[in-house]
Amino acid sequence: IFRHNRSSSHHSIVTDCHSWKNRRIRTYPYILAEYDRCRISRFTVLRSQPVIKCSKNDIMPDLATIANSHTTMILKMSEGLGNTCAIFFLTLLFSLPLGMLFALLRMSKNKVVSSVMRFIISVLRGTPLMLQLLAVTYGPHYLFPDLGVARNKLIPVVIAFAINYAAYFAEIYRGGIDSMPVGQYEAAGVLGYTKLQTFLRIILPQVVKRIMPSITNEVVTLVKDTSIAFCVSYEELFTIGKQIANSQTSFMPFLIAGIFYFVFNGIVDVVMGRIEKRMDYYQ
Repeated sequence: IFRHNRSSSHHSIVTDCHSWKNRRIRTYPYILAEYDRCRISRFTVLRSQPVIKCSKNDIMPDLATIANSHTTMILKMSEGLGNTCAIFFLTLLFSLPLGMLFALLRMSKNKVVSSVMRFIISVLRGTPLMLQLLAVTYGPHYLFPDLGVARNKLIPVVIAFAINYAAYFAEIYRGGIDSMPVGQYEAAGVLGYTKLQTFLRIILPQVVKRIMPSITNEVVTLVKDTSIAFCVSYEELFTIGKQIANSQTSFMPFLIAGIFYFVFNGIVDVVMGRIEKRMDYYQ
């Protein structure tokens, strides 16, 4: 506004200042009036809208509702825990003796029997358990369409698990038997024991003591592998948890299932640890 001009005098500069001041005084009331009008109209619009009051229940869900939903979820998944226990105990019941049979056939002096058994064990250990479970469940239906699919899915599930774990137990048994010194057999022969008596009374008790940590490891793994039964739609713990998670679009059922498996494994670990201590009779 104040531009210096050499040709202008001091009086002209003062006149320009007074004119600018008067123009500012004339303009500002209009700006203030417009501002007051907008403020009043905005306040009127806000006052005309209805006021919605929100309670605490609208903002935060009730704790009792959350507790009831979680309790219902745990009860439903407890039903699947029973089926998980059925897979676990039946698999151990059949796989432990079947593994010993596989080990004895694997150690047979007949090369044909030993080679065939070695190939079978390699296939069972080298292919996924899920693939074996699908083959046992649906394979007979494709080979013989008249048979159909088993209605009780527990039977093919236990068969697949028992055969798979028998292969692992067979190698554990074989390692324990091979670790026994030859002097044990010679001493038993001097005492007049037969081969069967030597194996059952002298060799087998020592083998079981030596392989117990490896057996414990496989048993703990079996607890977690029971969740694979969901691929054949058998309603065990993980299957029910997956169904609830899909229906509620929540990750909480998976967390609860993980807690169930963790507690189950903890119980198995404690029981197997006590069995190991009882067999540690040299200390």
